[in-house]
Amino acid sequence: MNIVIGHLYPDLLNLYGDRGNIQCLLKRCQWRGIEAEAIAYELGDSIDFDKLDIVLLGGGSDREQMLVCEKLRQIQPAFKRYVEEGGVVIAICGGYQLLGNSYKTAQGTIEGLGLVDMETEQGEDRLIGNIILESPLFTMPVVGFENHGGRTCIHENQPLGKVLYGFGNDKTSGCEGIIYKNVIGTYLHGPLLPKNPQLADELLLRALKKKYGTDRLSPLDDAWEEEANAYIVQRFIGKKA
Repeated sequence: MNIVIGHLYPDLLNLYGDRGNIQCLLKRCQWRGIEAEAIAYELGDSIDFDKLDIVLLGGGSDREQMLVCEKLRQIQPAFKRYVEEGGVVIAICGGYQLLGNSYKTAQGTIEGLGLVDMETEQGEDRLIGNIILESPLFTMPVVGFENHGGRTCIHENQPLGKVLYGFGNDKTSGCEGIIYKNVIGTYLHGPLLPKNPQLADELLLRALKKKYGTDRLSPLDDAWEEEANAYIVQRFIGKKA
């Protein structure tokens, strides 16, 4: 078995260590004897989504999002087909916002990719700090760091989780992130996946299931990852993970 991960525009979308998410996925494949490679795509590169099993769209500033969005609109039909056919995507912060229909800012409205039915509007203040979620996908809490000015409305879509500590999508709904088919979008940086091994494995399992029909992964010793996750939960909400 092999997994190919496409990292879209890491020169522009790499806030808060998003490259660490790629390294985490590669390492968790390596430990299981699964061949894996990551391909970094720059703005001038063509992308063959048929060759990709997981796509990472990282975080960036509003200016960088506008630059990237011009290119993404050119590949939107192929990206949309990839999503609708069950392609796995992890989109973080700015990348998460770009999944939707639009992002309204003080400088103007950024047209999104329309891959998922949602909209984002810039708020008056930024939502910054550690964040902890309870997600129906995992037995462990999801932990990370958020720093965003956007307020995202996901309409009737499923959120990634319920906010136990922090702000989430819009500071008021109590929800964070989005799940659409095999797309997971979230504001959580950190990087996200090393502190949340169950989320990392969920992405790998979805990719392997689509490609090979595999419905399980061999277990790994995640004692260190679980300890780091539990420390964050204990520190901010005083409960054991």
